[in-house]
Amino acid sequence: MKHYFHIIFIVIALLSASTVCGTELNCNVEVNAAKVANASPETFATLKEAIAEYMNTTSFTDAQYSQIEKIDCKLFFTVNEYTDNTVSGTLQIQSTRPVYGSSYTSPLINYKDNDISFSYTPGDRIIHTTSSVESNLAALLDFYAYLIIAIDSDSFAPKGGDKMYEAAAEIVNLARNTGEKGWRAIDDQRNRAALLSALTEGNSSAIRNIYYDYHRKGLDIMSVSPDKGRAAITETLKSLASVATAAPMSAVIPLFRDSKLDELANIYSKGAADERKFAYGTLVEIYPTEARRLESIKDKY
Repeated sequence: MKHYFHIIFIVIALLSASTVCGTELNCNVEVNAAKVANASPETFATLKEAIAEYMNTTSFTDAQYSQIEKIDCKLFFTVNEYTDNTVSGTLQIQSTRPVYGSSYTSPLINYKDNDISFSYTPGDRIIHTTSSVESNLAALLDFYAYLIIAIDSDSFAPKGGDKMYEAAAEIVNLARNTGEKGWRAIDDQRNRAALLSALTEGNSSAIRNIYYDYHRKGLDIMSVSPDKGRAAITETLKSLASVATAAPMSAVIPLFRDSKLDELANIYSKGAADERKFAYGTLVEIYPTEARRLESIKDKY
């Protein structure tokens, strides 16, 4: 009997080990080059494959993620120009997070980088390094990989993304000397360097606590106690209003809007009248141009 249980233990251990891997991301990649007529479709098909392989096989941290723990994310590249092997365009970054006790996944990031460029020739390898910038493409992918992991980690533990933000900051420090766009916060209040600064410095860095409270104390509780979870989310709106007052031009304000506004409308669809009124009033004050989008919160007063 003892031998039997020993065999069972080994089998369970082997099965568990087989589900653990070093990579953190489950990343879907799309490359839209419909605007480009001076390059073959194979060029961008190869680019898509190279980026997907890089994002899904690179270990960006020392943490061990099981298959079900991997972070679901998407990168949507829109190529506007391809000249002298240089790709120019935009990049939409999206990531989601599972919600405890449900099949629902909550959007964490929905951010558009409006000015990306990098050199690419079919067959180029994307090399991951931590002490230098091998290419602007690698720097872009590394930066957003760390940002995705950092915000996801913050949503599960208070300041859980510290190490990932530090890694992203190191990329910014290295890349700002390359002369490529997007790596200097003083150039644009909404570029990637400014976004990182907003997440980690000054009054706007309180958004990191908001991510934790919103998800762990709010969404993750709603399957057990919808009212308690929604009340916690209402408290995060008060904190968000404080951030918006202290740093109205911060990049975290549109970052939260683009990932959470539609979700918030659904969350408050079953809220009490006073709760709905407060949520609507708070959000419209922060996002006055989104009043129509928020109508569904107000309609059931």
